[in-house]
Amino acid sequence: MSGERARIRMDAAEQAAFLESRRILTVASHSADGTIHLVAMWFFLDGDGRPVIWTNGRSQKATNLRRDPRVTAMAESGDDYFELRGVSIAGRAELVEGFDAVLAIGRRVTERYALGTPEEFLIHQATKRVGIRIVPERVTSWDHAKLSLAPSPPPR
Repeated sequence: MSGERARIRMDAAEQAAFLESRRILTVASHSADGTIHLVAMWFFLDGDGRPVIWTNGRSQKATNLRRDPRVTAMAESGDDYFELRGVSIAGRAELVEGFDAVLAIGRRVTERYALGTPEEFLIHQATKRVGIRIVPERVTSWDHAKLSLAPSPPPR
């Protein structure tokens, strides 16, 4: 790893804190025709720090991941070069099915985003949704504020 690349890499604790601070995870799966299906998703991190989303069981991403579990996800932030931060996770998707497990995922997602979603709605949604847990195989991160030329970052 080059010196500059090593300097901007976040450690595991920084990666987890960054992901917890983000609201959107961009998730990419492989369509049957070889193109990439890219979507923005709400998510939470499970007890092992793996991103978890829920989606309609018939959605394109669920269909793709049943056929080919390879997945890449990214969260990023920043407008100026020295503000750019992000975490990219390449790995495989584990589909979580079964009413109780899917309902638990739905509850976690709606709690994280403070949606105040009625339980009856969650129960109805859980009958047609699946959970997707992203199991990392390779994680890449960057925090350009760590570059020696970077001005001091504003307080967060």
